[in-house]
Amino acid sequence: MQEPADLSPSAMYTPTPNAGPAVRIGIGGWTYAPWRNHFYPAGLPQREELAYASRQLSAIEVNGTFYSTFTPSTFAKWRDETPDDFVFSLKAPRYATHRKVLASAGESVQRFLRSGLTELGAKLGPIVWQFLPGHAFESADFGAFLALLPSELSGLRLRHALDVRHPSFDGPGYLALAHAHGCVTVATDSDKYPCIQDPQGTFAYLRLMRCDSDLPHGYTDAALDAWAAGARAWTQGPRPRDVFIYFINGAKEQAPAAALALLQREGMRRH
Repeated sequence: MQEPADLSPSAMYTPTPNAGPAVRIGIGGWTYAPWRNHFYPAGLPQREELAYASRQLSAIEVNGTFYSTFTPSTFAKWRDETPDDFVFSLKAPRYATHRKVLASAGESVQRFLRSGLTELGAKLGPIVWQFLPGHAFESADFGAFLALLPSELSGLRLRHALDVRHPSFDGPGYLALAHAHGCVTVATDSDKYPCIQDPQGTFAYLRLMRCDSDLPHGYTDAALDAWAAGARAWTQGPRPRDVFIYFINGAKEQAPAAALALLQREGMRRH
């Protein structure tokens, strides 16, 4: 494992001022034992890990909401512990997405949306709806599920990212249906799941899952350069859009190093 990067408070990131679309780069969660004394400084109390991680990265994808229901006070605590320019992506509960008939998920969807998400305010990033790898695309049922996803909640805009994992979704019929409901498809860099391209999406959402424990930054320099170039193309191209990039799974212990390396390539200044 590589030596830890300079992650002292004096090395916190500052986003490059940009009135246009933003690139958000982060990791999945913030509580992971191998990150202690590696990403986190030695002796940092666990209760301070979110505050620290949010001052090194620009976003975190929360996995806990996939398994449990949280309270408004918890979302408010996360909001108050993080910088103004920080963003949380939330994984929607598996109770909504891991079912045979997706159209029956209305109660689970509403329970999640009413659990206090609006406490995050402007720090609420996209909501990720992750489906079972064995769940094939069926237009009527999937469309009925997407109809359950509102575009706003108590005046707060919602953005929905669909993490579909069956090859049958990789086609124009699915993408047209997703776009009709204002949803974007997650692009996954993985050995196990298809990477579905969504060039017409209103934002880009990438989950990078190939971190290698033998590489100092999880990915090769060439791969990180390519992801950085792609992110710039999405924000500056003919259809500029926000970009969310998360290093998830693979050699998870390397995820923070990968995210920091990509942040440096994306022009995040350290002071």
